[in-house]
Amino acid sequence: MALKHNISDPHPKKRKRVGFASTDDTGIDPNDCINIFAVKTADQVGSTNCLQIEPIDLNHFFGQDGKIYGYNGLQIDVWLSMLSFHAYVDVSFQSKCEGGKGVTDLEVPFKSIFGESLLDKEKFVQTFSKDHDYVRNIIADGEVVPLESSMKYSNSNSDNKDPSIEVTRLGMQNANAGLLYSRLVSLVLLLVDGANPIDVTDPRWEIYVAVKRSPENGLSNGKVEMLGFATVYHFFYYPDASRMRIGQILVLPPFQSQGYGRLLLEAINSVAISKNAHDITVEEPSEYLQYLRACMDAVRLLSYEPINPAISSVISFLKENNLSKCTAKPSTGPPASLVDQVRQNLKINRKQFLRCWEVLIYMNLVHENQRCMENFRLLISDRVKGEILNTEDGVKDTGKKIVEVPNDYDSDMSYVMFRSERGEVGDLGMGKNGGDEAKQEEQLKQLVEEELEEISNVVKKVSSLIS
Repeated sequence: MALKHNISDPHPKKRKRVGFASTDDTGIDPNDCINIFAVKTADQVGSTNCLQIEPIDLNHFFGQDGKIYGYNGLQIDVWLSMLSFHAYVDVSFQSKCEGGKGVTDLEVPFKSIFGESLLDKEKFVQTFSKDHDYVRNIIADGEVVPLESSMKYSNSNSDNKDPSIEVTRLGMQNANAGLLYSRLVSLVLLLVDGANPIDVTDPRWEIYVAVKRSPENGLSNGKVEMLGFATVYHFFYYPDASRMRIGQILVLPPFQSQGYGRLLLEAINSVAISKNAHDITVEEPSEYLQYLRACMDAVRLLSYEPINPAISSVISFLKENNLSKCTAKPSTGPPASLVDQVRQNLKINRKQFLRCWEVLIYMNLVHENQRCMENFRLLISDRVKGEILNTEDGVKDTGKKIVEVPNDYDSDMSYVMFRSERGEVGDLGMGKNGGDEAKQEEQLKQLVEEELEEISNVVKKVSSLIS
């Protein structure tokens, strides 16, 4: 589960085409006939001149082949309240057509998305007055997470303190937390790729809610607007600690690209440190969430004094040696004691630290020094090879090997993993016995270039954050 980045365009979008079923009814793609709008006032209900939400994919809600059958001129508009998270669906069509696959029951998929939050238009409009204080009431019993002033900001380009923005932590033993998530789950299903709802009956889950408080009618504690949320699970870690795993994190569409995802992550970090959790992991993070975490943790590591001597040692080695001529693979990773210190004090797990370690090395390299840059490239190349062959630093070669097997059926299923009973890697047509070494080298080179680009992008962002 991961952070969906840049879901909606701030500029108005063209309306999607109305879906038409042909005479033999080949079906309508739901993504072509369904529009979802985020609304904050009753006046916006029924209007298409408001923020449009672009879901990941609607097909998997509509049967095995993901299509809608039995309608001519089908148009479905959905309005989702950003105040109470109820939904209203308006379905219009020119006619129904009884084809070979019948008429799709549209109530079933929308119930699977919105559940009890799905209302008719009259009740939906009433929620804007009836549930005006829904978020404020829900988080009233929660724990406000204390944050450093540098963590409070109003947009992604500013670290200025904004006391109106806060993060509240709610455990699932609090009934309000489960009620809130039951309404937010529709956003999770629509906007988080491969998402599955959490078990709100499990007290080991908790939800972090980022909100903004705004004065209203002269009252300082007036309007409370939700900006985003994250769910976190606590695993037992022997003998008396817990590991915190981020299950889902989502900034609401109206507030994306303003730094609130980072705010949620920093709040989770703050709790992990204050509660002395073992470390923090993320369940199936998206590429953007990986990038965001790498930027944040690299900034934190830059101010962690014990790391500086170790980084300086690696930089000196890369300046003075030529890795391509080394007969034995040099150790350029962080000392084990430092890995443990970082986990204990910053709650950054080993895998995440190793990712950030390369970022910190790249930041400190003399980029004009050709030897330095070539050595760093070789360092990344060795790491990528190790991941492919399962020979990461400190992990003994298991004898596993990934081998490409070209086929005409599915290009994504063009490899097998081989291991002999004695742990010896079989040739399977690779290497000197007929494998395409040139192609393998080209693929490795491409992977290394992609890794270097990712590291460079993180370094650019980190540099802008600390400047």
